[in-house]
Amino acid sequence: MVTPGDGASSAAPVGAGDGDAAGIDAGEALERRIQFALEADRLKGVIRRTRLVDGSRHENSAEHSWQLGLLAMLLADAAPAGVDQARVIRMLLIHDIIEVDAGDTFAFDTTGYMDKADREQAAAARLYGILPAAQGDELRALWEEFETGETPEARFAVALDRFQPLLLNFFGGGGSWREHGITRAQVRRRMAPIEAGAPALWPFVLDVIDQACAQGWVREDEEP
Repeated sequence: MVTPGDGASSAAPVGAGDGDAAGIDAGEALERRIQFALEADRLKGVIRRTRLVDGSRHENSAEHSWQLGLLAMLLADAAPAGVDQARVIRMLLIHDIIEVDAGDTFAFDTTGYMDKADREQAAAARLYGILPAAQGDELRALWEEFETGETPEARFAVALDRFQPLLLNFFGGGGSWREHGITRAQVRRRMAPIEAGAPALWPFVLDVIDQACAQGWVREDEEP
């Protein structure tokens, strides 16, 4: 049982195959859901490379996920026709839960990406396995949908996931772009999913990249 002061990670592990809400009693189902919520609380301690707009500190992954949900509501009219906005918001709320175990991989860290998929799959198995099986399977499938990026909802969610750091970096005076000497080509490649997932935002993105280069916050590509 999870008791006050235990912390989520000290609770007894629960496997994905230990039943679901239909096969376990209501008390155990509730306990598993609370345990998952407490594990998710640790996302507040996962620090990203993107700074807050005021530059005072780096954001954490929980703040990132919250702001993505907000953007999904505010920019709903930028989504392609027929996109299920409620599904997009659910997807964005859980898409980075795996970082509780796997950590955040910086967008421009090519070395970190070498084992990113393995780290995240292991994290997904443990974390979504905490929940009653049916609910854990549902949320893991939603995360897999985001990662695969093949549905209109996933493409829009991924577009917002790229758009949010663009806003923080640009309106924060360069942010992590300046800190890490990022080039126009790197930013353009990172932002590319926005063109397909939220095409209404693409002209704004291109303008931001041009302005960031003009300000010296993003380096122009070297001539071949």
